[in-house]
Amino acid sequence: MTAQVLQPAGWPRPKGYSNGMAAEGLQVFVAGQVGWDERQQFPETLGEQVRQTFKNIVAVLKEAGATPEHLVRLTWYVTSRDEYYAELPQIGQAYRDIIGRNFPAMAVVQVVALMEAKAKVEIEATAVVPSAR
Repeated sequence: MTAQVLQPAGWPRPKGYSNGMAAEGLQVFVAGQVGWDERQQFPETLGEQVRQTFKNIVAVLKEAGATPEHLVRLTWYVTSRDEYYAELPQIGQAYRDIIGRNFPAMAVVQVVALMEAKAKVEIEATAVVPSAR
């Protein structure tokens, strides 16, 4: 991918995300995805829901000819900060398994609830597919 990681001089390098990204090409905007499968069934744990959410994001990216390496931004909404931290090892493993070693600009926000009552996480994604040159 021809995206540039934006790392201001003197700032500590963030762990697991980038401060910013610059990219040029086809922009792909993925609506907030929750952790349900194609039958709209949710797994029980946050870690399992995050894994399914990533799979859903990848499926939408594929429709535009994009892959996880094209991601430039992820915005997460979680219903429990405590559960997020408690399941961070499972969440990290799901990230590595499905998204890989790409670390776009990211934000994680705790919210009171999501529109789907059983959802514990919702993630919006933005990707940029480089233009053919």
